[in-house]
Parts: sequence; structure tokens; C-alpha cells
Amino acid sequence: MTQYESFLYIPEWRFVDESMTTRNRSALESFAADDTLCHLVGQQLSVPAVRTWVHNKTVVLGIQDHRLPHVSEAILTLEKAGYNAIVRNSGGLAVVLDEGVLNISVVLSESNSSIDIPAGYEVMLAFVRMLFPEAADRIEAYEIVGSYCPGSYDLSIDGRKFAGISQRRLRQGIAVQVYLCVEGSGAERAELIRDFYETGLQGEETKFAYPTIQPEVMASLSELLDMPLTVSDITIRTQLLLRELADHVDMGGLKPEEMELYTFYLNRVFDRNKKMLELG
Repeated sequence: MTQYESFLYIPEWRFVDESMTTRNRSALESFAADDTLCHLVGQQLSVPAVRTWVHNKTVVLGIQDHRLPHVSEAILTLEKAGYNAIVRNSGGLAVVLDEGVLNISVVLSESNSSIDIPAGYEVMLAFVRMLFPEAADRIEAYEIVGSYCPGSYDLSIDGRKFAGISQRRLRQGIAVQVYLCVEGSGAERAELIRDFYETGLQGEETKFAYPTIQPEVMASLSELLDMPLTVSDITIRTQLLLRELADHVDMGGLKPEEMELYTFYLNRVFDRNKKMLELG
């Protein structure tokens, strides 16, 4: 067992499966849910948690995306393609969510011992490799140039990116979030973001270097593994993996006594997103 796998082998996990219930809701609700779990786990009001979530046709923008010179026109291109645009509360650039993309949040506490940012990424990398044992030795973490939301923890197989990782830290809790492109065409998702940046820049020079998207460097796991994988398949794998990692898995969503905290974070996330979109 590696030092990062040791974060995953614990007595009890909490599994919050919202892969079906969140689809027709705003992705902002998922960020609020993760903030709530961050608070609860960080303050040791809950055991560490894993949450799965899916949203229909949404592009989650980063702070820098909102500084595009023609951001309003760029958002309009997304809306014309049938996508909602929101602003995330963690780092990074634009990513695509749809019914073929499974998001997984691993929420840990550092109230007893600190977990630095690289360790958070490595824990998620270990988790994803465990989810896909048939490809574990092929999954690599390094920046895939030409992908959307590029970063040093892009996850790829044979040089083609299928996932990206971000982190949210709050009240001594850490939510490490991964989006897994499971179904469909990775290149088509990348084309949407390429069009977004082309419209947002319109050839203008900017201080920030936005990625030049090359759709061919992105793919879904179904394409990469040549398997008919579905989001539901991976959600089931996640639950089964947690049962291997822990003696007990607590199933179910937020409890009634946790909903007041969720409402607080939900209002905060919606207010922040509204201000960001108004600035755009």
C-alpha cells in the first residue's frame, strides 16, 4: 500500500450518490453540497465522504475565463449549443459537464494532520486507478497540452486526457474533485470549449495565456478502453470500491440536521456566481 492509498483505507466511508438526482439541477448545488461536506468532515461532524454527481449540459467556467475580452459573446455560443454556464468556486478553467461525465468528490479532514495540495491530487489519482484496475498501469498524471482546463494532474491514457482534478479547501476539510469523461466523444466536448475561447478572444492579445484547444488530445474512457462503459457502471464501481476500502459504508444523502448548513453554502455559492456573471 502506498502512502496515498493509506488515506483511502479507513474504518468508515460515507457514500453520497447523487449521480441521478442532480442531473436536472444547477451544478452550483453540487458545489454547495461539497462545501457542506467539507465543513462537516473537516470539523469531524461526519466521517470522510465520497460523493458522485452528474449534471446535464453545463460548462463550468474558471475565474480567468471571466476575464476574456468577449466573454458575454462566448457564453452566448455555449447557450446556443444548449449549455448553461456557471462559475466554479475552485481553481482551473472551463470544463464540460453532461450526462456522460461522472464527477466524484473525495472529502477528507485535515483536523488531525495536514494534507498538502500535491497529496490531495495523489489520493485522487490512487482512487481513480483503483476504480479502473484494467487500466491502472496505463493511467498517467501530467499536463496534456491542448486539452481544456490543462494542469499537472490531467489524467490520461496513451497521451489522451479523460479526466481533470481540482480541490476545494474549507474549514479543515478538503474536497478533491475529479470529472471523468466516461461516455461519448471527448473530442466533441473539446470542440465546444475551443469555440468558446475563439469567440471569447477573437484574436485579441491577453495577459493570461488561454489554452489552444486541440480536440484530438481528449477522449472518453469508453473510447480509450474500447469498452461500452456508462456513468452508472462507474457509480456502481465506486460503491463497490468503498466497500473494499472500509469496514462500513454509510449510504444516503445529507441528513435533515445538515440541511441548514447546506442552505447557507447554497446561498453563498449562488450569490457569488451571480456577481461573477454580472461582472462578465
